[in-house]
Amino acid sequence: MKVSYLILLAVLSFGLPVVGQEAALNWMKVTDDAGWQPRDSQGEVVYDDQLWIFGGWFNSFAAPPRDVWSSRDGKSWKLVEKNAPWKHSDLSMSVAFDDKMWFMGGWHNGRLPGHSASNQVWSSTDGVKWEQVTKAAGWSPRITAGLVVFKDKMWILGGTENYYFGDKTSLKNDVWYSEDGKDWKLATDDAGWAPRAYHQAVVLNDKIYVFGGGNYVPEYEAHNDVWCSKDGVNWEQVIESAPWHSRLWFSSIVYRDRMWVLGSWSNNPSKNWGDVWYSSNGKDWTELKSKGIWKERHEHSAFVFQDRIWIAGGHAKPLSSEVWSLSVPPQWFERN
Repeated sequence: MKVSYLILLAVLSFGLPVVGQEAALNWMKVTDDAGWQPRDSQGEVVYDDQLWIFGGWFNSFAAPPRDVWSSRDGKSWKLVEKNAPWKHSDLSMSVAFDDKMWFMGGWHNGRLPGHSASNQVWSSTDGVKWEQVTKAAGWSPRITAGLVVFKDKMWILGGTENYYFGDKTSLKNDVWYSEDGKDWKLATDDAGWAPRAYHQAVVLNDKIYVFGGGNYVPEYEAHNDVWCSKDGVNWEQVIESAPWHSRLWFSSIVYRDRMWVLGSWSNNPSKNWGDVWYSSNGKDWTELKSKGIWKERHEHSAFVFQDRIWIAGGHAKPLSSEVWSLSVPPQWFERN
C-alpha cells in the first residue's frame, strides 16, 4: 500500500497520466519567484548542466538589465554577474555552441533617446567574463532573429533592424552563418519566406525550420506559416497556415523529436496565448492541452533540460519570474 501511494504521488507530481484515466499531462510549477526581477525578452541557454538567462526587458523607458543568472534545478537561481559588458540585452539572440555561451544582437534603451540595435557578438564560458568576438558582424544590427546551430555552425535568420521606430523595410529575410562568431558569410539575402521578426527557428531531422513571427509596429502583421531548408540557402514552404493562431513573441524548442510552439502574443484583439503545440514535420500539428499550465504569456524563456521542457519568466500581465516544467514520456505519443 505504501509503495502504491508513493507511485501515485510521483505520477501526480510530475503530471503523468494515471493508468485507466485520460492520458493528460500537466505542467508543474517549480517556483513562483526565481529570485531575479520579473522580466521578458531575456536571452537563455542550457550550458554546463545549468539553465542561464541574460538581461531582458523591464519597461520601454529604461535601459535593459545586464545581469546573468544560472540555476542547476530551475528553482534556486544564482546571480552570476550583475553588469555584463554587453548592453543590448532586450530581444537579443543567444545559443550554446562550441563549449561556450553566445550572446548577440539585441536592442538598447527602449523608446528613450540613444536607442539602438546591435550586431555585436559576445561569448563566455562562465557568465562572468565575456569576450567581444566582433564589434560588427557581417549581418546588419538587429533584434529577434532566429538563431540555431546547424552543420557545426551558428546561423542567423531574419529579424528586424528597428524595434519601436521601424517599418516593413526594417524586416529581414536574409540568412547568415559562422563557424567562429567573428566571420559571417551570407547564405542568401532572400530566403523566400516573408521578411519577419519575433519568429522562431529550430533544427530537426537535419533541417532548419522557420515559423511564425511578423512585425509589431507601426504596421502589425503576424504569420503562422512554416518553412524548412536542408542547407540554409534553398527554402520550401511546409504549410501556409498552421492550426495555431498567427503570433509574435512566442518560444520554441525541440523535444522528443518534435518542434514545440509555446505561448505568444497577437493583436486584433491584443492578447497573450497560453497554448502548446508540437509537430514532427512542421506540417501536422497537435495541441497539448493541460489542466495544469502556466498563465498566458509572451517573450518567456524556453529550455530543454534534465529531459523536461522548462519555461521561465515572460510577460504574463504582469511580468513574471515563475518557472514551470513538463515531462512527456516517450511512449505518451503512441497513446495519443
